Amino acid sequence: MNKIQFSIDCRYFFVILAVLFSSYSIAQQKYVIDNSNHFWDKVQFGGGLGLGFGSGYTNISVMPSAIYNVNEIVAVGVGLQFGYLYQRDYYESFVWGGSFITLVNPIPQLQLSAELEQVKVDTDYEDNYYHPGFSDSYWNTALYLGAGYRTGSVTIGARYDVLYDPNKSLYGSGFMPFVRVYF
Repeated sequence: MNKIQFSIDCRYFFVILAVLFSSYSIAQQKYVIDNSNHFWDKVQFGGGLGLGFGSGYTNISVMPSAIYNVNEIVAVGVGLQFGYLYQRDYYESFVWGGSFITLVNPIPQLQLSAELEQVKVDTDYEDNYYHPGFSDSYWNTALYLGAGYRTGSVTIGARYDVLYDPNKSLYGSGFMPFVRVYF
């Protein structure tokens, strides 16, 4: 191949590259203004409700939340948590707080989640044979990473508190199954 043919081939190569990249950059600069796409159209409300009853044991929790769908894959939101726990002849506890949640749906059926939860725990222990009565009040922080199967507005899965400490955490285990619903 001689010098002239090489320079002509290089010019065609650079022209083709310039056309490809310029059309790509122009495509990236197109903005579509859609007035029908309002903030509240992307907000969903939901949360969870927990009820547990046993022999002398009661666990009631209400966890409303709201998420904003950034796009079809990512959603971010906030939640509140209120809870009541009672174990006869042992303790009574009130739990309240909030959380920030991020949901990622890499495919429609799979939902990955990260949730930072901060709750206040106020517990009154009863005076009994095992220990004298006293009260305890503390803040508990949890960082849950989870995955679930999603169908429609319902997700069923499990999450794990990566900050779990059996001596400090609110729950008896870092692993927790969940059912999440958003409308």
